[in-house]
Amino acid sequence: MKTFSVLLCLIPYAGVLGFLQVQWLRCRLTDEYVWTNDEGHIETNNSYRDAVLQFDNSGNSALLSESITFHVAASKVDMRKFVEGPVDQLQCDIHRYSKGMSRVRWPSLGGMGHDIWFTCTLRHTAGLFNITSFLRVTPATTMSAHQPDFLSWLTIGVKEQISASAVMVLMTRSPSVRVGLQKETTLHCQFAVDHKVPHLTVEWHLQRHGGHRTKLFSYSSSSRQTEGSGVAVKGIAGGDASLTVPITKVSSEGTYVCSVRVPPLNGSVDIALHIIEPPDVSLTTKEEQIPRVVCEANGFYPLDVDIDLFKETSSGQRPKKLGNVLHSSHIQHHDGTHSVAAFVQLRPSPQDLGCETYSCRVSHVSLQAVTRRRFFNNTVRRR
Repeated sequence: MKTFSVLLCLIPYAGVLGFLQVQWLRCRLTDEYVWTNDEGHIETNNSYRDAVLQFDNSGNSALLSESITFHVAASKVDMRKFVEGPVDQLQCDIHRYSKGMSRVRWPSLGGMGHDIWFTCTLRHTAGLFNITSFLRVTPATTMSAHQPDFLSWLTIGVKEQISASAVMVLMTRSPSVRVGLQKETTLHCQFAVDHKVPHLTVEWHLQRHGGHRTKLFSYSSSSRQTEGSGVAVKGIAGGDASLTVPITKVSSEGTYVCSVRVPPLNGSVDIALHIIEPPDVSLTTKEEQIPRVVCEANGFYPLDVDIDLFKETSSGQRPKKLGNVLHSSHIQHHDGTHSVAAFVQLRPSPQDLGCETYSCRVSHVSLQAVTRRRFFNNTVRRR
């Protein structure tokens, strides 16, 4: 996988706390060549090109003269307002954005029906946020109105200088969420537009594993109609479209998609919700014809768990991992959690009777550290 570098020029700023004064960023531009093949099907070939995103009118002229440069004018929706945390972990990607056959003019000052569009996404590699900004570019020539825009992309030269305006931004500060069962969690979705929006649609969908997609919420500012729940409608006017999941279940797991449509633009952010429930671990003996030491992991999710059993000695040596361990079948409970047991049959030698110590070690994605239990003289305790 290619590693992206970010170059930052910082200057003092006495304004809003958290406004990142980056003058330019090095980005990757995903360019597209789209054509119709002999069978009438549309094909696409992507190429990846180096580009620079320049804010204001400053920057390293030597660098900019050798690169594709997007000059982003000052805007009410400057994406830098939303950047937080270590800036050396930013990844910047620029993509073409297609309106299809639409010729709807962006309603703010300077918008034209033949504008072309790009999206610029800033991702924090540590998962702090994803920010997507829509960049409007007005070309010198008008595209053909008789075919979709992606069949007549504006050609970008090796050292092209492109003037752009940021008109809409969409972000989340929770790209990936881990939460236990029976919890309440909020999935962050925020947006901003450079003008008063008469026509706005906000929707949330849940894409579950296996392909099933469910609409959770929708709101239209034109009709004032709302479907579903989880989003505070009053907050939408201020750009807050966050969704609250009130009681998490295993069925809550999946990819949540927050989409905001302001014609002719339709943006979305994906949020992965992972249900993580730790196991309840116990170590006991079963008094049977052949006694057993049993380590049980109960009520965990997701399914994968590792259980190891050890036999310890009184000589201070490291515990010996046992190889004759048997496992029960997994049990799935009504709430979707699982349980499993690992056990070993006791066949002690005469000199070991009464002085054996056994322990078990359980590893699961929900556990910050490995969980251990010990058994000695009919006593179980955490170590």
